[in-house]
Amino acid sequence: MASKDIKGFYRQTKKKGGGGAPDPAQTPALIAHGSLDLVDDYGEEEERLRQFDMDMRYGPCIGLGRLQRWERATAMGLNPPPDVARILQRPSAALECLWDGRV
Repeated sequence: MASKDIKGFYRQTKKKGGGGAPDPAQTPALIAHGSLDLVDDYGEEEERLRQFDMDMRYGPCIGLGRLQRWERATAMGLNPPPDVARILQRPSAALECLWDGRV
């Protein structure tokens, strides 16, 4: 009674209606806007501080606050930008490095 061919036991059926191209009305999620949304939620001052964090001319930034790093760079004669010091001396300044808590 057993069939020698397993294909006879499990019958295969194909869907009707072509499996061709995807629906042209659907567009990929990244292309739907026409451009990528790369705008971040920080202003000019935070951008300047992040650039300072990424600039390795002033030494490593991990384990130091931004103001400590700026003061160390000044003491070593590395001439860090004075506008960064002005930003960091404000009470509302973010003193943590860009990498603080991430690395």
